[in-house]
Amino acid sequence: MTAYALAHLRTPTAHDDVFTYIERIQDTMDPYGGTFLVHGAEVEVLEGQWPGTVVILEFPDVAAARAWYASPAYQEILPLRTRHIEGDALIVPGVGPGYDARLTAAALRNAATAPAGPRSADPRLEPTTDEQAGT
Repeated sequence: MTAYALAHLRTPTAHDDVFTYIERIQDTMDPYGGTFLVHGAEVEVLEGQWPGTVVILEFPDVAAARAWYASPAYQEILPLRTRHIEGDALIVPGVGPGYDARLTAAALRNAATAPAGPRSADPRLEPTTDEQAGT
């Protein structure tokens, strides 16, 4: 399933190291199938606050995104950005084809309202799985 690497760059800075990082990053992504979806665009904030800009990269899957981030080639250039720009980075899996948020909402609602069953004040007194099964 497709995965995304996102970076919230709170303090974009024009510095020669940052320019070098930008020049070199694509070569670090190519072996892992990474592509840019968003790169340094001006954001339109609709809720809350979002100082800075965002970068969104697409990878074939979470394993590829993790491998890229941990790769020696990327780790070599990463300080060129992090020494000059404050930010946060994360990797997140995408959703599969045909994803329907209504099904997720129903599953979350069911889990939240499902009866928990009788509970003892002392968890050591709870029946074991064998006791619950009557064996």
